[in-house]
Amino acid sequence: MVDADRVQKLKELQKLGINPYPYSFDRKNYANEIKENFSKLEGKKVSVAGRLMSKREHGKLAFADLADSTGRVQIWLSEDSLGKKNYDLLKHIETGDIIGVKGTATKTKRGEVSVKADSLEILTKSLTNLPPSWYGLKDVELRYRQRYLDLIMNPEIRKTFATRSKIIAAMKEFLVNQGYLEVETPILQPIYGGGFAKPFVTKHNELKMNMYLRISNEMYLKRLIVGGFDKVFEFSYDFRNEGIDRTHNPEFLIVEMMTAYADYNDGMKLIEETIAYAAKKTLGTTKVSFQGNELDFAKWEKLTMAESIKKYCKIDVTKSSEQQLVAFLKKSKVEIPEDKRKGVLINHIFEEVVQPKLIKPTIIYNYPIEVSPLARTHRKEPQHTERFEMFVMGFEVGNNYTEITDAIELEKRFKEELKRGQAGDEEAHPMDEDFLKAMRYGMPPTSGTAIGIDRLIMLLTDSPCIRDVILFPAMGPEKK
Repeated sequence: MVDADRVQKLKELQKLGINPYPYSFDRKNYANEIKENFSKLEGKKVSVAGRLMSKREHGKLAFADLADSTGRVQIWLSEDSLGKKNYDLLKHIETGDIIGVKGTATKTKRGEVSVKADSLEILTKSLTNLPPSWYGLKDVELRYRQRYLDLIMNPEIRKTFATRSKIIAAMKEFLVNQGYLEVETPILQPIYGGGFAKPFVTKHNELKMNMYLRISNEMYLKRLIVGGFDKVFEFSYDFRNEGIDRTHNPEFLIVEMMTAYADYNDGMKLIEETIAYAAKKTLGTTKVSFQGNELDFAKWEKLTMAESIKKYCKIDVTKSSEQQLVAFLKKSKVEIPEDKRKGVLINHIFEEVVQPKLIKPTIIYNYPIEVSPLARTHRKEPQHTERFEMFVMGFEVGNNYTEITDAIELEKRFKEELKRGQAGDEEAHPMDEDFLKAMRYGMPPTSGTAIGIDRLIMLLTDSPCIRDVILFPAMGPEKK
C-alpha cells in the first residue's frame, strides 16, 4: 500500500524543485567492483546507484547501505563533503528509495570499504515501505507472488537466477560446440503433440479455429530432421494444463535435442555430457549437495526398468504374470490401475514403488511398449521400447528415446491413441496428419533427447521447489 508519510516527502521534494524521478544517472561503478578492486580504486572518483537498504544518521554524519545488482556497498555521507543543502536531502530519503552517489572510494576508520559522497541524487522515490530488512522476506506465498520484493530483500535469490542463466548459456555452448543448430518452433500449434498432457486451448479469431499452447516441441523438431538438418536443439517453453506441486508448474522450460543417425544409447551419452559440462562450467564441479544429499552428475547409474524393480522390490517382472503383478501392488498397498496390461502394471510398480527411491542420478531404460507409443520398439525385445528417462531425488528430469521412423507403424500407434482419446482419456495423443505426411517422405534414424531445465536447476542450486527457480511461477488468485 502507498505510505502517506512517503507521499508527503515526495511532495516536499517537488516543492524544493527536485525531480524525484529523473531520467538517468551516470553510473560508472558497481558495489562488488569497488570492493573487489579496492586496491586499484582507492582514492579515485566513482559513481554508484542502487536501492537504499539502511540509513544511520549521526548529526552531520551519516552512513547508508546501497544495494545494486552485484551486492552492497557502504555510503559515507557528511555535511562537510556534500554541503548543507545536499546533506539536508537525507531528510527526504528513506530505505527503499533509489539513489545515485558520486564520490571517492575510501575506507572508514574501522576499515570498511565505502564511497565518501561528493554528491547525492534521488533517482526514484519509493511509495511503499519495505519489510523488516535484517532477516529478509520469509513469507513464501508473498515471495512467489511479489518476486520483485523477493529479489530486493533476498540477494541469494538473485544469485539463484543468475546461476540459472549461466547454466542455460553453458548448455547452449556445449551443444553448439557439438555441431547442434539452435532453432525456434511454434508455441501456438493447430495440433498439440509430442507428449501426454492436457493442453491449454485458445481461439484464433482470424483463422476461426482452436489453437493450443504447445505441450512439447518434439513433432516440429522431427519435421526439421525430415527436412535435412542433422542436429537441432531448442530451449522450449511448454504448457500443460495440469496440477501444481513441488516439481510441476503449468509453464516450464525444457531443452529438446534431435540427432539424426543416432539412437537412445547416443542420447544417454549426450545427456550425461551436456549436464556434466553445464555443472562444471557454472559451478566448477559436477558434485552438488541437494537438501543434504550428495549428487555427482558425472556418475549415472544405468538400470533397465525390470532391473530397477528387481533391485528395489525383489521381484522379477519379466517372469511375472499380470495376476502376480496385481498381487504385488495389493501387498504394497498401491492403487491398482484400470488398465491391467502387463506393461502398464510394470510401469505402475516402477512409478509408485521404485521411482521415489532413485536418489542419485539414475537412467532407467527399456520401457514397456504399452506406455511408450512414440518410442521405437526395442531391436531385440519387442515387449520393450528404446526409451529412457533420467531420475534424481525421486523425480524425472527428462524423457528420451530412439524415434520411430516407420510412418506406417507411427500411424498405427496414433490410431491406438485416438481410440484411447475417444474412450475418454484427456491425455491421449491426438492424430497429426501433417506430421504423418512429413514422415512419409522419410526420416533418418534419429535420437530424441530432452532435459527438464527447471528441475535440473532445482538440483544444481539446491532449491527444494520448482517455484524457487521460476521467476514468476503460476499462482492462484490472491486472497484478500
